[in-house]
Amino acid sequence: MPRSPEIIALSAGSPNLVEGQWPDRVIDTVSRAELHAFKVEAPKARVLVCAGGGYLRLMLDREGVEVALWLNDLGYDAHVLAHRLPGATDPVTGEPHPADIALTDALSALEQIPRDLPLFVLGLSSGGHLAGTIACQPGVDAAGVLIAYAPINANHKDYKAPAGKPDYPPVEKQAFYDAWPIGIAGEPHGVPACPVFLAYALLDEAVPVEHALNFIKTARDLKLDLDAHVFGTAPHGFALRELDGPQGAWPALAAAWMVRKAGG
Repeated sequence: MPRSPEIIALSAGSPNLVEGQWPDRVIDTVSRAELHAFKVEAPKARVLVCAGGGYLRLMLDREGVEVALWLNDLGYDAHVLAHRLPGATDPVTGEPHPADIALTDALSALEQIPRDLPLFVLGLSSGGHLAGTIACQPGVDAAGVLIAYAPINANHKDYKAPAGKPDYPPVEKQAFYDAWPIGIAGEPHGVPACPVFLAYALLDEAVPVEHALNFIKTARDLKLDLDAHVFGTAPHGFALRELDGPQGAWPALAAAWMVRKAGG
C-alpha cells in the first residue's frame, strides 16, 4: 500500500468509500468531492491528476494514485481529484448532479493547490477530457496539460466517431461531452491556450484515434503548442502498467516534456 495522502473535502457529504484492494481500488459512488494530496519535499511543480472511469466511476489506483506516485518520483507534488459524477444522485440533495459537476469540483480543487510553482493538469481516459476542459477555463494558466487515451471530442454530438454511435447515458454525461469538445478549431472555447501532450492508441476501439487526430488538425491550423504520440499496438487504458510495446516510451516522453514546459 502507498502512504496515505492528505484528503481535503471539497463538498458536503460523507467520505468516499474506496472499494477493492491496492493497486486496483475504485470509487464507484462519489459521495463528496475530494482532493487526495501526495506531496514531496521541495517540489518542482504541482500536478492536478484526473482519473478516468467514463464519468461513471473513478479508477482511483490505476489512473490516479499510481500516476501521483510516479509524479512524486519525478519531483512533483501530485493532487488526485475525486470528482462527483454527472447525473449521479447527490446524497445530500437527492437530485441528479448537473452536467458540469466534475468541472465544478476541479475548479474547487485548484483553489486548494498553491500556485507558487508551475501547474500541470494530467488526465487519463475520461479524466483526460476533464483535464482538457480544466485547461480551457479562464485564469487556470497551466504550464501544460497531459492527456492520454481520452474521449476529448469525438463523443460530441456533431463530431462522433464512429459516426452514428448512440449518446452516452446518463443524459448529463452526454451533455458535458457536448458542451466541451476539446481540440476542435470550430469550438474555440474548448481549445486550451497552454501546451498540450497527447498519448493515444492507434487501434483503440473504446476511444477511437479520431479524438487525437481532430486535435492534431486543430493544432496545425491554429499553430498550437502540441506534442502528440500515437502508439500502434497499445491497448486502451495502458496507463503506467501495460507498457509492453511502443507505449512503454510515453512516461519518459511525458516526463521530459514536463521538464521543458516547467522551465527547469
